[in-house]
Amino acid sequence: QLQLVESGGGLVQPGGSLRLSCAASGFTLNYYAIGWFRQAPGKEREGVSCISRSGLNTNYADSVKGRFTISRDNAKNTVYLQMNSLKSEDTGVYYCVAPGIAQKMCVPPYDYWGQGIQVTVSS
Repeated sequence: QLQLVESGGGLVQPGGSLRLSCAASGFTLNYYAIGWFRQAPGKEREGVSCISRSGLNTNYADSVKGRFTISRDNAKNTVYLQMNSLKSEDTGVYYCVAPGIAQKMCVPPYDYWGQGIQVTVSS
């Protein structure tokens, strides 16, 4: 079965850090750009970050620039999202996604979605 699995979420205080991981099962991440989306309660899902297949190109939503870093370890078939200086508005369910295999960056449609993982930033 082909799937993406997120881990590393949880509860953290404002100003704290978390590192999310996205691991692939049943296929090789190397061939895909990988992105992170999030959805806060009562809000629409939004794109957070994307990394190209090679890892040489990345992009970020303005709201997380300078605080979040996306990276990948193709040998481990895993993509990471390092989140620093977390704010309450970063609270939400975070999803990793993979667009079509031919895409260099994260553009729809997305072939694979993880099940999502909760991140809560609260004191």
